[in-house]
Amino acid sequence: MAADLSEPPAETRLSESETTKVGHGSVVIAAITSCTNTSNPSVMLGAGLLAKKAVERGLRAKPYVKTSLAPGSRAVTDYLRDAGLMPYLEALGFQLVGYGCTTCIGNSGPLIPAVAAAVDENNLVVAAVDVDLLREPIGRDASQLDIYLRDIWPSPDEVRQAVDATVSPDVFRKNYASVFEGDEQWRDLEIPTGNLYAWDPGSTYVREPTFFEDLKAKPTVPADIADARVLVMLGDSITTDHISPAGSISASGAAGRYLIEHGVEPRDFNSYGARRGNHEVMVRGTFGNIRLRNELAPDREGSWTVYLPSGEVDTIYDVSQRYQQDGTPLIVIAGREYGSGSSRDWAAKGPLLLGVRAVIAESYERIHRSNLVMMGVLPLQFQEGEGRSSLGLDGTETYTIRGIADGLKPGQKLTVQARRSDGSALSFETRVRIDAPIEWEYYRQGGILPMVLRRLAAN
Repeated sequence: MAADLSEPPAETRLSESETTKVGHGSVVIAAITSCTNTSNPSVMLGAGLLAKKAVERGLRAKPYVKTSLAPGSRAVTDYLRDAGLMPYLEALGFQLVGYGCTTCIGNSGPLIPAVAAAVDENNLVVAAVDVDLLREPIGRDASQLDIYLRDIWPSPDEVRQAVDATVSPDVFRKNYASVFEGDEQWRDLEIPTGNLYAWDPGSTYVREPTFFEDLKAKPTVPADIADARVLVMLGDSITTDHISPAGSISASGAAGRYLIEHGVEPRDFNSYGARRGNHEVMVRGTFGNIRLRNELAPDREGSWTVYLPSGEVDTIYDVSQRYQQDGTPLIVIAGREYGSGSSRDWAAKGPLLLGVRAVIAESYERIHRSNLVMMGVLPLQFQEGEGRSSLGLDGTETYTIRGIADGLKPGQKLTVQARRSDGSALSFETRVRIDAPIEWEYYRQGGILPMVLRRLAAN
């Protein structure tokens, strides 16, 4: 259901004594987290100076905002402390939560529970900043005078002075001299012995994946795809986070149900990013983004699709399992810029484990296209000016792609035949997006993982 952006903010009770209003455009999460910026002392000290000026003018973060500081290096907190800026960041709520990727990759943890409930219950859009930072005030001081961002923005000279006073090679030498030693908890971990990794069958974090099951010493010839069904039909700009989310795991989704069945309480779910070593979780989360819009289930948002020909609506994971039990190959049909965003290996691994043999899109993000090939999933591209809409495809057809078994060359054309439920057929040309001869070798071997293992075994 689309959000009604005209609705007023919802009254939200944060505690017995505190209420606030959360509405469309509210910023409910703010983080300084690990990325290129947190390796830039000018940016980090600039943030600290901004926080200092904000606190001195009486500004505070809204009570519904989840704030955190997770720099990419311990050196950052050292020079922030040396500059006397950590207390001001902490006063605004930006306390240190750790070092490494957090909010950007979906590892923020849950929102404030009352805020999360308000977002869900009122279908709020809270991912946008509905403020003109150049013209609108960001708050008021004790005298109720408007404060603009320009009033507290540190000057280049202030930032330069802070950098010169606190950032030196010694800061980095001290922190990186013992970077591999770890803390006491790390040093106390038991280390298994032996030449092979000791898989723990009871682990819900790291499990032996199925990529090498029934692997033969020599690859078989890739087969043509006959009578495939569409698992998902998607629009433009489908990101790798739509395909393989890295954030929180819903208790009502396929991945959440799996964890509950294995004794994990929802409060201990952690995130997809943290459980990427468990293929059972990751395959159940594939196409599990809550904002995914699958045109096969147009009245729903999230991980839903249709099992054909019966028309039953179920989760994408459960439908894929039924198709695999039937022996039905699967494909994905998408619009432009399929796989945009961060390059996530599970955005290619997940579809493979769901039984997806090919993707037909109007265009691809460069790295994701390559990842599909390296997992043995065939990327095909519609001819220029064509796509699912112009060809009249609705995803209920069966699809046959012949010519794969004859061997593929970079950029060659393959004919796809789509057969509708009324028996009528449509054929259209696609371009093979295997873009280099080595990529055909990856694909022929079933992906780079089987290819590497075969080479290791041969040696």
